[in-house]
Order: sequence, then structure tokens, then C-alpha cells
Amino acid sequence: MSSFDIVNEDYAHQFVRQNSKMLKNMFGSGDLTPFWIADMEFKVAQPITDELNRLVTRGVFAYEFATQDIYDAIAGWSRKRYQLSLDAKYFLQISGVLTGISLLIRELTAPNDGILIQTPVYHQFAQIIKTANRKIVRNPLQIVEGKYKIDYVDLEKKLQIESVKIILLCNPHNPVGRVWKKEELQKVAALANKYGVIIISDEIHSDIVYSGHRFNSILSLEQENHIALLGSPAKTFGMQSISNGYIYIPNEVTRKQVKNTIEAMYLNHGNALTTFATIAAFKDGGRWLDGLLQYLESNINWIQGFLQKELPFVKMYPVEGTYQAWLDFRELNFSKEELSQLIVLKAKLALTPGNWFDRDCALFMRMNIASPLAKLQTAFKRLQIVLDENN
Repeated sequence: MSSFDIVNEDYAHQFVRQNSKMLKNMFGSGDLTPFWIADMEFKVAQPITDELNRLVTRGVFAYEFATQDIYDAIAGWSRKRYQLSLDAKYFLQISGVLTGISLLIRELTAPNDGILIQTPVYHQFAQIIKTANRKIVRNPLQIVEGKYKIDYVDLEKKLQIESVKIILLCNPHNPVGRVWKKEELQKVAALANKYGVIIISDEIHSDIVYSGHRFNSILSLEQENHIALLGSPAKTFGMQSISNGYIYIPNEVTRKQVKNTIEAMYLNHGNALTTFATIAAFKDGGRWLDGLLQYLESNINWIQGFLQKELPFVKMYPVEGTYQAWLDFRELNFSKEELSQLIVLKAKLALTPGNWFDRDCALFMRMNIASPLAKLQTAFKRLQIVLDENN
């Protein structure tokens, strides 16, 4: 499999993705090939493993802090890969990106304030808003000529009539795979500025971007009032279980406010394994990532070709970024229950149901394509057999 090592099947069942009890609970069957949760089936870059081995072999885990070194590494990474100049002093460390979103919503808004999301979108956004007792305001994305786009007319309408205090942006967008162009972000930012709304941009997939597309951070707009959650190595380097998250806040008043809360709750305490693995990833993981992107793009190209030839009634929207494919089964004219039964019980695949991301997407599925190509090929051929037999 080129330069990538696959996770050893002897212990793969220990992970959430393939755990039979988890699959049974989520999908009603434990005997499924999993493509649902957003992590990879590949071993991490060697510099990360080397750094973890160094720490474990040392056998000493006393207090040890190198937080500023992390910020310097992320700033260096952003400068090298995106020509984005960041001030390392503007970073804050938290335990994860979702923690950061939750904290910012609670810190910068009041109960019943509106938080705008662009559906279909990562399902935890809605959960975070609900549990904070804030109001979910939906700005549905539009499908225009086979591609998802932002509905700016609806966006402005919602900012006018709803008590929106935050636009929660997903860039690159999970699950539809869009990488927002700079002019698209500028239009959103202009409306946010017009109505005094803060943009919080979840940029955890920023490094997973394919040929012909370029990642543009909200920070590239030089808007001091907007906040980016970036710098987590979780998605980029496959470090979901050992990664922290990092918030970048240019506005000094807001940064001090959020920093005081983070420190008061001791949310900024990383551990040595996370710290030095993160530094190694951002300093020495670039070559590995370049190879990963080539491999993932070849997976996407194979899937697209297979669908066009063998399953033309299943549509995959263009995957500009992330390692998630957004599959549209509406042309098959199945009910939600029929589609679920065919995919889970007959094809024996665990795909993420579309209605997790939006109530109107019951006939969509999200599929994680960060797997060996042979595994994806087997899955799609099984899907072809099942759909041919039932269509």
C-alpha cells in the first residue's frame, strides 16, 4: 500500500470505528465493514512515533510544559503551507476543537441567543448549541449545478430576523467536502460585520485539501473580530486519541476573556505525549501528509469512476477537502428505512446516516474514504450487487 501502513487487524477491533458493540449500538449489527467515523486506518507519520517512543523509553513523566513550542510549530506550518502569518501569542490551548467551540459559545453569547450553522453540517454542532441552551439557526447550503454553495440571501435574512450572535463555520466543510473560496468567505464576513456577528471557524480539516483547491482560513481576511479553531493534529495526522485543540483569537479583549476562563477551569493543561507528538507532526510531518493526500485523491478518483460506470444513480458530490465522501441515493427512490436496510443488513456497510447532519438528508450517507483502496473497492462492489438486486 505504497508508503502507508494499515492498522493491524489484531487490535483494530479496540477502536471505536470497528468495535462490534459500538457498531451494534449504532447500526443494529456488529458484523459490518466500517466507514462511518472520521478517522484513518493508516499508521501515523514516523516522526510522531519516534517522538512518542522517545518519551516512553525515557520512563519519566514529571511535569513538563512546552506549549509555546506548539504554537511556534503551528505558526511555522501555516506560514510554510498556506503563506498565512500567525502570531504565536494569539493561540490558546484547549483539550479539543469541540471543547473550544462549546466554551466560546458559552463565553461569548447568552442563553437563547442564535448560533447559525450551514446545514448539512457536522452533527455535533447542533448538539453543542442545544446543550448550551442557545438557539439553532439554519442557513441551508444550496445545491447549484451539482455543487454545494452558500445561500447569501437566506444568510442575510437570518441575520436580520434572528438573534444570531455567532456564525459557526465549517471549513473545509464536513460532510459536503467544500473548501470555501476566499471570495465566499469574504461575503460571509461582510455580512457578519454588517450585523455585528462573530464568526467561529472550525478548520480542523484544513490540511486535507485536494488538487485544484486551496485552503483559505478565516484569518486570511484580516478581520480582528473573527476566531479560528485550528492547529489540532487530529484529522491531519490521525492523532484523534492523543490530540489537543488550539484556538486563535486576534482580538485582544476577546482573547483575554477566553483565556481567563480556560485558565480558571484548567483546560489548558496538555500532557507530554500530546505536546511533543504535536510538535513533531507539524515540524516533520509534511512529507507524510503529501503522500497521504495523493493516496486519498486516488481513492476519490476510483470511487468517482466506479459510480459513473457501475452505479450512475448514486451521486458523490465533489470532494474538495476532508476524507469524507457525501453520497446521494435519492434517485433510487428508496425510503429511508429501505436504504438503511440495504446498506446495513445486505451490503453490510456502516456509513454515517445523512440525517445526522441535517433532518432533510435522510437519503444521503457520509463515507470515510481514508481506508486502503482494496477495502473501498470491495465495499462498493458489494453495494453494487445489492443495489442491482433491489432496483
